[in-house]
Amino acid sequence: MLAAGTVDLVYKYGDVSRETAKRLQIYVDLVLKWQPAQNLIAPSTIPDIWRRHVVDSMQTVSILPDARVWVDIGSGGGFPGIVTAILLAETVGAKVHLIESNQRKAAFLRTALRETGAPGAVHPGRIESVSKELSNEQVDAVSARALAGLTSLLQLASPFTMRGAKAVFHKGQDFQREVNEASHAWSFDLVEKKSIIDPSSRMLLLSEISTRPTREEGSAR
Repeated sequence: MLAAGTVDLVYKYGDVSRETAKRLQIYVDLVLKWQPAQNLIAPSTIPDIWRRHVVDSMQTVSILPDARVWVDIGSGGGFPGIVTAILLAETVGAKVHLIESNQRKAAFLRTALRETGAPGAVHPGRIESVSKELSNEQVDAVSARALAGLTSLLQLASPFTMRGAKAVFHKGQDFQREVNEASHAWSFDLVEKKSIIDPSSRMLLLSEISTRPTREEGSAR
């Protein structure tokens, strides 16, 4: 099954250079090449890879354009982490840390960074372990797409958000329920933006993230 559309689609949604478009094309070609063995994306989305995955991932940087150092948790096939790194390839000081526990997918991510020349580093392992390795890194933002519920994402991202990093998460049409559930355990400032590829989905920008005291802690005070 071949992917429909071309790299020209990205020009419709973002102000990207020809070099950036070239890097994105290299990346998409790699995804399609590795897909049969790695199942990097859902097979049903291959025909719409440019819109469903590339353009969707481009929203991450657009939500927080001033962030330079990112941590992408549960990177999988690299959406949005590799796309973020490609978009920041011409930005001085930019770097994306990609955390992926699947060794074969981590190998793909390394190949994608090398072939596209995007600024990043792959950290194979569980998020909880790798976050300790990055404890001395200055991180501006954390991203994740199609990984877990918002409550779990906030916990996974907490080693970075506790040090001031903001979080950008892609969420589907059930986003409001996830926000309501997460707000029981977490306090945060939230900015919602409609997804440019699906009006029922949202890009969530969270900042000033902290845990709420439990009932026991509250009563003790």
